[in-house]
Amino acid sequence: MKITNIRHWTEHLELTRPYTIAYKTIAAVQNHFVRIEAEDGRLGLGVAAPEIDVTGESLAACRRALDTHLEPLLRGQDVRHFKALSRRFQEALPSVPAARAAVDMALYDLIAQYLELPLVDMLGRVHRALPTSITIGIKSAAESLEEAQEYIDRGFRILKVKIGRSLDEDLERLHKLREKFKRRVAIRVDANQGYTLDEFKEFVRKTNRLDLEFIEQPLQAKDVARMRLLPEDIRKKTAADESLQDARDALDFTHPPRPFGIYNIKLMKCGGISSALQIAEIAHIAGIDLMWGCMDVSIVGIAAALHTALSAPATRYLDLDGSLDLARDLVEGGFVLQNGELSLTDKPGLGVELK
Repeated sequence: MKITNIRHWTEHLELTRPYTIAYKTIAAVQNHFVRIEAEDGRLGLGVAAPEIDVTGESLAACRRALDTHLEPLLRGQDVRHFKALSRRFQEALPSVPAARAAVDMALYDLIAQYLELPLVDMLGRVHRALPTSITIGIKSAAESLEEAQEYIDRGFRILKVKIGRSLDEDLERLHKLREKFKRRVAIRVDANQGYTLDEFKEFVRKTNRLDLEFIEQPLQAKDVARMRLLPEDIRKKTAADESLQDARDALDFTHPPRPFGIYNIKLMKCGGISSALQIAEIAHIAGIDLMWGCMDVSIVGIAAALHTALSAPATRYLDLDGSLDLARDLVEGGFVLQNGELSLTDKPGLGVELK
């Protein structure tokens, strides 16, 4: 099945609700879409959400890489050779993982459609459905309580609370959330590299009765050596996000003392489904739990992450709420969200369709 047409373009997508994390406020995002068409008319879709603060990849760099390499590496190629094609992009585009991710998910979408299977079944389904968290940005305690109530009323039972800008304000918000909602909701937190080592230690001491599920990336990405100095019980409840870029990092973090007990896989960080599967296999062998996260990204990217997550034995947590923040999207379908739980449709490929 030969690839006959290729297109890529950028869309400016407003968010329904701007939110703040430790180092910036986000009101809109740029997603870069890839569409690959085969000779039988099937379309494979992918999307890139480059994040310069996480991987150093700008939208301009993403576009340049795809302008340069998409046509020569894909046109006329047989999509049944998708693994070799994916490897070529890994070698040709080492510094633009979101660009690779967009191409990779489009190839997987197309080959799974060719096989007339949902992608998760092509990969080997392990899980049928899992609950996802939904994110509350950094804001006042009163605003956090109000937003949390809205999400609970919509059926969500896991809150991911952004922290890392002010330790005192973080503690106030978390204590009030737990006081109001008791144990009716699970709470996990994400510091986005916002704490020093001493602040993180104080945070752990002052939240030990709040039954937090885990804390994500408390220290700067480069501070892995400091993470290794912490007690094992703290490290086991800490998730690597910005520190974990690819399978090499995943392998390094298995060496004792392990700095993290949870790996957060994002397709935009690691370069797509092929690379994510490598990290997932390392985690499975090493006995490390997986969380699957996302950027603010189209349903295309969320569906690709969910198909991959539900095929991984080590998957324990989902944080795949990124498309819910978008005021508009180019596609529909992809997954089913019911009472905070994500499952997949039985449509082939990623199960998404252009509107």
